[in-house]
Amino acid sequence: MTITDPTRTVDSPAGELDVEVDDAVGDEAAFRNLVARLSRQSVDKHYDAYADIPWDDPAYAIDPTDPRWELDDSDPLGATEWYRRQPQEVRAAIGLYRCASAMKIGLQFENILKRGLLEHAFHLEDGDPTFRYAYHEVIEEAHHGMMFQEFVNRTPFELPGLTWDMRLGAARVVGLGRRFPQLFFMFVLGGEDPIDHVQREELRNGTDLHPLLETIMRHHVTEEARHLSFARHYLKREVPKLDPVRRQVLAVATPLILGTMAQLMMQAPKDMIRRFEIPDEVVREAYRDDPAHREATVVSLRKVRRLARELGLINPVSRSLWQRFGIWSDDATTAPAVAPRPQAANA
Repeated sequence: MTITDPTRTVDSPAGELDVEVDDAVGDEAAFRNLVARLSRQSVDKHYDAYADIPWDDPAYAIDPTDPRWELDDSDPLGATEWYRRQPQEVRAAIGLYRCASAMKIGLQFENILKRGLLEHAFHLEDGDPTFRYAYHEVIEEAHHGMMFQEFVNRTPFELPGLTWDMRLGAARVVGLGRRFPQLFFMFVLGGEDPIDHVQREELRNGTDLHPLLETIMRHHVTEEARHLSFARHYLKREVPKLDPVRRQVLAVATPLILGTMAQLMMQAPKDMIRRFEIPDEVVREAYRDDPAHREATVVSLRKVRRLARELGLINPVSRSLWQRFGIWSDDATTAPAVAPRPQAANA
């Protein structure tokens, strides 16, 4: 088994490097070795939501007017003239709300993920190495949920998180962990990959992040690297075993999941738009009509799209759905360039 590290890694708070395992699993023995390695990494390098974050350090306190919460030009809403015209404290509040809302949705998504993983593990046979790793991931996701909720609790906002229809569908997703685990782990990638991409880009850009936000993101991307690796390689191992009907269901469901989850993760939530009375034309400018935002969404799904292509899940029907959701790309060998965003005039 060959292990290849990514071309760019992110420093952890301890100064180490988080390694995203992205190796080729060619047989059962290689898959078992990979799972064993991921389990060892979960023992050797993990974070506690409270022991490893200095919540009560004054430098980590959340001030809603702190200019470090403001959205910059790389954010589609932050690049609009409307946003730039707002008073400084409003710009900061919008940025903090956006961040807290993402964490609220994240902790609810990870609640679904944990329940689905436990449902999956409940039916594994004795000696299956994925049982241990599934429990490692549940523990890590529990710490993620605690640190996300603690962050939300320290803001002045009441946040709804997932919409009612997504809450209603949560139980069905949990059941997929037992009934259709291949579809469940595609759901995992749809929820985790876009936000992982965004967080890594923010950490690499060297912007002046609030120390609490930066610490949470570094902890998150370090452990998510293992979770994403397991999901990808589980799919590489199990999808080829599917019968033609289930393979077609997975092929069609994949762009539906990814299109919905990417929109949820990459766009401002409706409750934020209502709370800050963001005009409809500004929302259209920031998201639907912004080529840079559309391209960023496509790029955030590049790994999952390439995996779907590798697994033979791209066919004329599914490809039309990828295109309809605006998340399709031919994925050339070089990373696609993000279209430059026109600079809004300063207010």
